[in-house]
Amino acid sequence: QLVESGGGLVQPGGSLRLSCEASGFTLDYYTMGWFRQAPGKEREGVSCISSSGGFTNYSDSVKGRFTISRDNAKNTVFLQMNSLKPEDTAVYYCNARHRLTGEVYWGQGTQVTVSS
Repeated sequence: QLVESGGGLVQPGGSLRLSCEASGFTLDYYTMGWFRQAPGKEREGVSCISSSGGFTNYSDSVKGRFTISRDNAKNTVFLQMNSLKPEDTAVYYCNARHRLTGEVYWGQGTQVTVSS
């Protein structure tokens, strides 16, 4: 399973660091991604990172503000979120997709609220 943590309430311009730790399997062969879903909206992709960590991608809305990283030794993926905006408010989900089999895992989500 995947377990996210690090969400919370932050003022505009603030920062948060989300973590996603895997248990029961190792992340070495998984592409990892962060998604988010705001109230009344569809789930959208935020960022992803390849199994080796050598490739990353970001949605236009977070590019330059968010940074994804991974520590395979700790079986954990991170999302550093800086310069947060109210429109970043959403439930953030961690996703793991096996690079060969396509097997997918989802976390339960962590709430991020950006408000003054």
